Parts: sequence; C-alpha cells; structure tokens
Amino acid sequence: MKTGMYTLRHVISTFGQCLRQAVPKAAASALWLLKLMLPISLVVTLAHHYGVLDIIARWLNPLFALLGLPGSSSVAFVSGATAGTYAGIAAMMSMPLTMREATILALMIALCHALPMECAVNKKTGSSFWKMGVLRVIMAILCALLLNLVLPPMEEKYMFLGADRSGGLSEVMTLWAWSQLKMSVVVFLIIYALMAVQRLLEAYSLLRPLSLRLSPLMHFFGLPEGAAYMWLVGNVLGISYGAAVMVDLEERGIISRKEANEVNYHLIMNHSMLEDTLVFAATGISALLLISVRVAFAMVLVWGRKCRW
Repeated sequence: MKTGMYTLRHVISTFGQCLRQAVPKAAASALWLLKLMLPISLVVTLAHHYGVLDIIARWLNPLFALLGLPGSSSVAFVSGATAGTYAGIAAMMSMPLTMREATILALMIALCHALPMECAVNKKTGSSFWKMGVLRVIMAILCALLLNLVLPPMEEKYMFLGADRSGGLSEVMTLWAWSQLKMSVVVFLIIYALMAVQRLLEAYSLLRPLSLRLSPLMHFFGLPEGAAYMWLVGNVLGISYGAAVMVDLEERGIISRKEANEVNYHLIMNHSMLEDTLVFAATGISALLLISVRVAFAMVLVWGRKCRW
C-alpha cells in the first residue's frame, strides 16, 4: 500500500513537473514562432489593403484556378513551403478565403511546408534533398487537383484575422493588432499543450512501448518493421523536431540508412500529425480530412515505389 501510494505520489509529482517544465519552453517556442508569423501576417494584410494581392491574383489565377484557389493564395502556399506551417497559416488568416479554399490550401501546406529545413533533415538521414522537395511540391499540387474535383461547395468563411481594405490604414492596423493579440494567445496554448504531451511521453517512457505495438502497422504502410520508433518520432515530434532522435537511431544501428530512406518517403507526406492537425483544426479545418488525406498520400508514395521495383 505504501509502495502504491509512493508510486501514485510519484506519478502525480512527475505529471505536475512536466506541466511546469513545458511553460518556459512553450513561451520561448511561441515567441520564436510569433517573430516569424507576425511580420508575414502584417505584410499580407498591407498587401491586401493596397491591392497587391489583386495583382498577384491576376498573374496566378489561371494556374491556381485549376486548384480551386484564388491566385492570391499562392502567397500563403509559398510562405508555408519556405518558412513552415505557421507562416502559411498566418498568411491564410490574413486573406479572405472560403472554407473550401482554405481546406485545399491547408492540405497543400500540410504536405509541403518548411522545405529547406525538412529536406536538409531528410538528406542527413539518407535521402536526396532535391528529390524530397520536388516530390512534396508535386504531391501538394496533385492533392489540390483531386480535392478541387471531389470537395462539395463550402461557402462559409474561413477564419479571417485581417481587416477590411475599404477602411483607413489606421483602422486596418488597429484591427490587425487586436486579431494578432488573440492569435498569439492561441499559439501559446497550442504550443504549450504540445510541449506538455511531449514531456509526459518522455517522462513516462511511453514512446518506445508505443512504437513496439505499432510494428504490425508498419507492414500495412509498406515500411520496415524496425522503423516503428522512427515513424512514431516523426509523427509525434515532426521531421524538424525529431531530427536529432532520427539521426541517433541511425548512428546506434537501430535502423539502417536504407530503412531510414524508406521511412522518409512516408514521413514527407505524413509527419507531425499531432501538431499540424491541432493547429489547422483550431482554425476550422477538418482534422479527419487532414489525417486521412496525408496517410493516403504517404501510402501511395511508399507502395508506388515498391510496385515500381
């Protein structure tokens, strides 16, 4: 009984410690992200106010119309593809979009974001930098084409944190500042939840037991059975956050370079499922659609390579 009480006390203490430890890390990460998001949001808001997005739209409308998107949405896609998911979302929320347009754009960004950073990680774990990048862009475009064909009309408005361009500049800036304050609170809460969950998984040593139970699932995905831990790290922590763990798995011989390359083909389509899904879902995008499409595209890519061989 005493041992049980001690264990329970220890579990509660560890739980509280993880929650406390997540606060400074979440604050630092949120600050870093906001330094990235706020300038992008401001630039897009001003570009919308002064009609710059209309000019971009006229140039890119023919291409993006095929994807069911306005030409101006290319700003959000390029922001996400180069700077990351949060940059893409900041741009998305700074322009008026329907839920249908936002859903297509969100899936494109989910499949194709932070290319310079994540492709560099892929290269470090055994894959071609350029092949990973090109594949992700191609798959994002194919995804948009497919969704444009199958998605029903969704005329309700996506979360718009910009300002009506018909107002004066001072009004636009006031509305922008207020909306970004609200967004900052949301960003911190999301990051804090992710950091807390990550620390709890590490503190209770749950990642490795979970990966062992997921080994049979690897066969379904077309991946090596021993790749379960690397797959789980990529899906829980993401490619960028999980880079150190993935490299360590290779260096310790837990997974070979060839196996790591195979897992990378899955992870470039389907990684950071917890964070990306939560962030997009918080803005109104369907979590079920995000997960199912990303898993489907990952399986198409992996099994497509196997069939080709």
